[in-house]
Amino acid sequence: MSTSPQQDPKDRPARLTVGVVGAGRVGPALAAALQLAGHRPVAVSGVSDASRRRAAEMLPDVPLVSPAQVLERADLVLLTVPDDALPGLVEGLAETGAVRPGQLLVHTSGRYGARVLDPALRAGALPLALHPAMTFTGTPVDVQRLAGCSFGVTAPVELRLAAEALVIEMGAEPEWIAEESRPLYHAALALGANHLVTLVAESMELLRAAGVEAPDRMLGPLLGAALDNALRSGDAALTGPVARGDAGTVAAHVSELRRHAPQTVAGYLAMARATADRALAHGLLKPELAEDLLGVLADGTAGTAGPGSAEGDAR
Repeated sequence: MSTSPQQDPKDRPARLTVGVVGAGRVGPALAAALQLAGHRPVAVSGVSDASRRRAAEMLPDVPLVSPAQVLERADLVLLTVPDDALPGLVEGLAETGAVRPGQLLVHTSGRYGARVLDPALRAGALPLALHPAMTFTGTPVDVQRLAGCSFGVTAPVELRLAAEALVIEMGAEPEWIAEESRPLYHAALALGANHLVTLVAESMELLRAAGVEAPDRMLGPLLGAALDNALRSGDAALTGPVARGDAGTVAAHVSELRRHAPQTVAGYLAMARATADRALAHGLLKPELAEDLLGVLADGTAGTAGPGSAEGDAR
């Protein structure tokens, strides 16, 4: 085993100059991670006061310039703008001659693959789609969270190794996503991560209404275990009244939600129906119990609740 000292990344010769167009939550974090790998951020663009403050915090001493000036100064340009703004931005940069031949142009949209960069490709750029499967706060903690997270990678075949190398340099894991699969890939991530936030927030609100003083402390171990079980076992990890076929308990839930939080009823019913379908398909929900349960979920009433039905638990 070699005992030679490891070179500090800050002392490595910079291999690429890096620019960021769109100083939202993602761009500065990726540029900071690339800086740790030996690359050199040289320019960033941002419009809002928040984005400018974020750039100053995450990339100190890196000048704030226009998007065209970012492309003029950088070998590797990160386009970290909202999905809907990306096609127009790429077309505009290509039409104005801002794109340089041989320039690496990287977008971080989950929705799009590399084809959205075709206008820049025709101008000689090298197109890469690198989407981090991570939620960002816009603070330095984001750089640490990149370690070990996955990136959805889409690029022309001849650039695949370069794209994957950049992801690895940021401490993350590349996962190849075919161009035509990008929307489905992104929908899967949104379903899991974005909707999880909504579910947890609603759950905490309901617990507060029930008198729980620290809903986050109560939910933390429960949700952590549920997530771990789901990642390990998939549908076999399903528990609770829907998977057991406790129609009376589910009816009592719906009744209480209608009284205390009617805005949550539609979401509860939709998730309960999806859970029932999966539990039934995987043999967890007994067919003889499914009829009453699905009846409750179909009309969303408490009419089938039996005696003591409010005493169901979260097993």
